[in-house]
Amino acid sequence: MTERPLLRVVRGTPDDAELAALTAVVAGLASAPSAEPAPQPRSAWGDPARLHRPPLRPGPGAWRASGLPR
Repeated sequence: MTERPLLRVVRGTPDDAELAALTAVVAGLASAPSAEPAPQPRSAWGDPARLHRPPLRPGPGAWRASGLPR
């Protein structure tokens, strides 16, 4: 069983330096580690910080302030 060549010239007549440069680029890309996907942002529903409630502050208007977003 014969192995297939890594590169095959379809058109043109590249010289040895051009073939060497192309082979180096293709080999470098093939051995480069694959890029890891970016981590997905965590949903606010699963955020453990939501389990901690802020301290209550008594005083005038406290009932109104308790329902406002922080």
